[in-house]
Amino acid sequence: MNKIFTFLLTLCLAAPTLLQAQDMARARQTLDTLTSQSMYGRGYTFEGDLKAALYIKNRFDEMGLQPLEGQSYFQEFSFPVNRIVKTPQLQVNGRTLVPGQDFVARSSSASGAGKAKVLPLDTLVFTDARVAQKFFRKNFTNKALVYPQQEQKRLAQLPAPYQQKLQQAKVHIILQPKSLLTTVAKQQEAVPVLEVLQNAWPQQAEKVYFTVQADLNPQHQTQNVIGFIPGSQQPDSVLVFSAHYDHLGSQGKEVYFPGANDNASGTTMLLELAQHYSRPENQPKYSMVFIAFAAEEAGLLGSFHYVQNPLFPLQQISFLLNLDLLGTGDEGLMVVNGKVHEQEFGLLQRLNEQHHYLPQIKSRGKAANSDHYPFSEAGVPAFFFYTLGGTAAYHNPQDHAAQLPLTKFPEVFKLITSFAEALMADEINQEEIN
Repeated sequence: MNKIFTFLLTLCLAAPTLLQAQDMARARQTLDTLTSQSMYGRGYTFEGDLKAALYIKNRFDEMGLQPLEGQSYFQEFSFPVNRIVKTPQLQVNGRTLVPGQDFVARSSSASGAGKAKVLPLDTLVFTDARVAQKFFRKNFTNKALVYPQQEQKRLAQLPAPYQQKLQQAKVHIILQPKSLLTTVAKQQEAVPVLEVLQNAWPQQAEKVYFTVQADLNPQHQTQNVIGFIPGSQQPDSVLVFSAHYDHLGSQGKEVYFPGANDNASGTTMLLELAQHYSRPENQPKYSMVFIAFAAEEAGLLGSFHYVQNPLFPLQQISFLLNLDLLGTGDEGLMVVNGKVHEQEFGLLQRLNEQHHYLPQIKSRGKAANSDHYPFSEAGVPAFFFYTLGGTAAYHNPQDHAAQLPLTKFPEVFKLITSFAEALMADEINQEEIN
């Protein structure tokens, strides 16, 4: 009898740990799915962003989240985007460099191919007029103009005749000192541009062979994905949870940007929160809207589109929590707009001190660095959460799921749900009354 009791007691004590482990297993599976090569970096090649959107929509549907009244799960829009549709190639002095590891095409690159002689930029052109005149008298045709990343701004400030000469080069090669950071481009440059790690570039480079195939799509179709849970007591008060699901896509089929931390981690947290509040025993007092934004990497386009075309009055939003870069946390959490909404930030601090979720919670002022920003500018109270410490992989092919520690993922989840419960209990106003 004592053995049975001991077993049952051990099982009960272990249950919360097992549940957490099960949730983390699901979170890891979500992260693996969102960062898989089949989604091609959730970008603009091979329908990567559409595949991710359909996955999120199906998850919402399985959980029982509803589309907003009279709408579908998708809020569609379009925008221009430049795409690198085939994996670029680069040989220097006959040695083949590895795409995605040694070099990438710049996101705004034009198409181009062929052989070119290396022409290093003479940096004296910025300070010595005679050197500049001599350098720009050179024949740039069939040349690979090579210059370090830190000279890009000064090149852009050169006089128009020199700018025209720069565009006569067959290819521009920009040497990056530390890492290959790329972006999303909505326009295409006049020439092909490759970005190469400095340590992969031979000191005595003389000739190159390269191929870049790019395509500017003036109307790429994409979509925000939106799910809804009605509130049990105050359905007209709404808490919004948001995260962008898009990333940088791929450069052909051989190089893709997984975007594990940015922002499969935030999207995974969004889905975990939706799973939590979709359970009947956790039905929230306020209504909750879960928005997975598209095209954040192209300039917060999905969130700007939503704010300009809201599906319910923005005034009904009691608070918005935007989730981005949540894959670490060993150094705590940063709250953008923490210095704007000081009472709500104080509530977060008290909850963290009470429950010891994270080592620290830091605050910043306003910043246009994620999808909270269009809402803040429209007068909606909003925080943007991102974790601190851990991985340095960012906007490159190394931001994959296996290297992401999810150090404080369960604790951030608990902090968010505790904060949401406190907001719905109106603890801030109660403190003011007391």
